Amino acid sequence: MFPLRQAEKKKRMAAIVARLKEIYPVPVCALESGGDPWRLLVMGRLSAQCTDARVNIVCRELFRKYPDAAAMAAAELSDVEELVRPCGLYHTKAQNIIDASRMLLTEFGGEMPHEMEELLRFPGVGRKIANLLRGDLFGLPAIVADTHCIRICGRLGFYPTSEKDPTRVEKTLVSIVEPAEQSDLCHRLVMFGRDTCSARAPKCEGCPLYALCDMGGGRPKKEN
Repeated sequence: MFPLRQAEKKKRMAAIVARLKEIYPVPVCALESGGDPWRLLVMGRLSAQCTDARVNIVCRELFRKYPDAAAMAAAELSDVEELVRPCGLYHTKAQNIIDASRMLLTEFGGEMPHEMEELLRFPGVGRKIANLLRGDLFGLPAIVADTHCIRICGRLGFYPTSEKDPTRVEKTLVSIVEPAEQSDLCHRLVMFGRDTCSARAPKCEGCPLYALCDMGGGRPKKEN
């Protein structure tokens, strides 16, 4: 298998973006925050090493009891820990979302910042969550290098499938995905990953991206 040149990567990615837009006309964030910035921040933190579906379930009760940043900032740590226990790493996550809520109120007046440097100051927030916030809340170019994105774009041939580093994946995709398409592409990749290109049993037969994929018809052929 020969690596794709940059121009070839951009051309293939543009075709993939166009095809996914046909399949998923309306990209939807898997985390059901209702468009609330603080809730998306909390849910993004809870989603680390946890499924989005479980986070959605856990947050129904969490947000019923603590509906906004002010309520969470005043919460008892032990109570929040118990509520978020099903998401795993609950000691750290509970402390993070309480501290992040306090920071949002005291340092940003309750308004979510949009600059990467400011978002990375929130406890437990890395580039993945920061990009999710930048893309969903502010419509900024943002690659959310989650497990679906990393796995699928590796299979599609944009970097070796052994590449698992989110920062390197983000840098690679930023260079080949049109800025206006970045955030929505990541949501579409999550939807595609669940429907077709799953981690354990990808449905390559009948896959709508088969002809554009290194694991399918898009694989460069070696000469004999």
